[in-house]
Amino acid sequence: MRNFTKSTPHRFPWLTGFVTVATTFLLFVSSCHKEEILFQSLAMDLFQDEMLSNTLNMHYTLADPESFGIQDYEVVLPCYSYENVLAGQTQTQNLLDRLKSLDVDKLSNQAGFTHALLIDSLENSLALSSLSLYEEPLSPSSGMQSQLPILLAEYTFRSVQDIEDYLKLLNQTDEYFEALLIFEQEKAAAGLLMSSSSIKKVVEQCDTILNAEELNAETHFLQTTFQERLQPLVENGQLSSEKAKSYTALNNRLLRTVMQPAYEALGDGLLVLEDPDIPLRGLASKPQGTTYYEHLLRSQTGSKRPVAEIKTMIAEHFDREYITFSNILTQTPSLVKLPYDILLTEQFPLQNATQMLAHLQTRMSDDFPPLNGANGESGESALPAVSVKTVSESLENYCAPAFYLTPPLDDTSQNAIYINKKSTPTGLELYTTLAHEGYPGHMYQSVYHNRAVMEAEPDAISNVRELLWYGGYLEGWALYVEFISYDYAAQMYTDRGNEELAAAVRLTRYNRSLLLGLYSLLDIMIHYENADREQTAALLANFGITNEVSVSAIYQYIVEEPTNYLKYYLGYLEILALKEQAQKLWGDAYTDLEFHTFLLESGPADFYLLEEALKNWPLPQLSGE
Repeated sequence: MRNFTKSTPHRFPWLTGFVTVATTFLLFVSSCHKEEILFQSLAMDLFQDEMLSNTLNMHYTLADPESFGIQDYEVVLPCYSYENVLAGQTQTQNLLDRLKSLDVDKLSNQAGFTHALLIDSLENSLALSSLSLYEEPLSPSSGMQSQLPILLAEYTFRSVQDIEDYLKLLNQTDEYFEALLIFEQEKAAAGLLMSSSSIKKVVEQCDTILNAEELNAETHFLQTTFQERLQPLVENGQLSSEKAKSYTALNNRLLRTVMQPAYEALGDGLLVLEDPDIPLRGLASKPQGTTYYEHLLRSQTGSKRPVAEIKTMIAEHFDREYITFSNILTQTPSLVKLPYDILLTEQFPLQNATQMLAHLQTRMSDDFPPLNGANGESGESALPAVSVKTVSESLENYCAPAFYLTPPLDDTSQNAIYINKKSTPTGLELYTTLAHEGYPGHMYQSVYHNRAVMEAEPDAISNVRELLWYGGYLEGWALYVEFISYDYAAQMYTDRGNEELAAAVRLTRYNRSLLLGLYSLLDIMIHYENADREQTAALLANFGITNEVSVSAIYQYIVEEPTNYLKYYLGYLEILALKEQAQKLWGDAYTDLEFHTFLLESGPADFYLLEEALKNWPLPQLSGE
């Protein structure tokens, strides 16, 4: 290569200074680039390690692991052990040390934001792991004994490899539940076992979810759904009919000889541990229960506010909602005697899920950004397929009224919303449920996020955010848009000239808000202030809830599911707080469309970092500027 450095300065004297500045700039860019590469490498290792450590999670996160650099892997359903907890703490601390050694100022905006999310999440995770025996993986309402069968039933078969992975996971369920029983034994030894009434509910689930009679008749949903998932592969030639029969026989055998005995052993083991002297009380009654609650609350909601501030925030919003609720009754006194629950079911303008989802898509279009297609298409062709399914009868008693299973990052083409027939949502309730789970709720938010990540040519820094879970953002968003859907429903009645039923819709919306606010306050009282059943009953009585069965059910659910109501309601209130902040910052440039775009583009995340991101959000220019 020629060297022109000797002659150049003499011919162009001004070039010397330029070269010095340029060299300094290049060194700075090189340094920044190096820091970004280090973070990329760390993020890639973390993402791949997490995917390889849990095949079930990997399958629900990635449709095509190979495209993310994951080719050979061992099928793993990770089991609990105290040794793993200790090892996990060490690994988390090491990762934190490596992250904190990076110069954040030299990272890009996206990398810096992800770096902050990781630091916060890992620090709180480390704090929670030191109190891991306070966790309850077998909660009667959301434990793995009821969640695992749903995840297995919805395990998509895209290839023969998926079928074989699934069967290997099924073959590990005995070890998985055996490890959970060991965990419960350790909880019992530490004086942290769940109450006798809770154990009875879990044991009943173990006896009924994997019913031997159904398995022998080959009518269990884990048998019928398995065959349904095989059929497309047979039809497209990936799987022969003979091989499908062989896989079906193996599935039936594993369910009868591995999984069903695992459930039976878990139930028997819990009966041995059951102690009628353990009271049904919240976390605050335990030695370090309030400390655990603080960390759990932060982890579940993404809010960094102190508990006292959260309680005040909820109480003040409750008071405002109650005033609005009372004003609606004052302005439309006929609602006191109107059987509007029946009317909102029988006279609701839309009668089925298909009509409701279509109406929601149309109604939301002005205030929410459109979905971009997975392949760049727009409009109708960009809309993902969605199936509204019913929960299996054997799971009706243990499942939420409705839920949505998030699609893999790289495949949003198929989506499923489950409706629990035992709750029998119809009319307005079904409409607002579909808004919560579908458009513009969980499904819309998930598809929007996944497609945005994939469209931006995802790198390790984007991917690693998929490991972070922000329940407050996700459920707060779903509740926020659910309340918006009540406005849509009220407008339908207004358009038909029925203001009385429009008022009934609004009253229903505020009644739901008041109940969620009340239950959220009870969550804090029970788990942080050590309120017992009698104190709970006294507060509920102030709001007309006096039925003993109802009071007991509310109290027991909140005891068994700490922070669950707050995940929804506090998340919703944090979004309202962000919205108010956006209106102040943006002034005349504020629109709901822009705010919703900000939330979708910036999240999921914790609310503190979302507030910081809001300050730097690039607004479009106002017309005329």
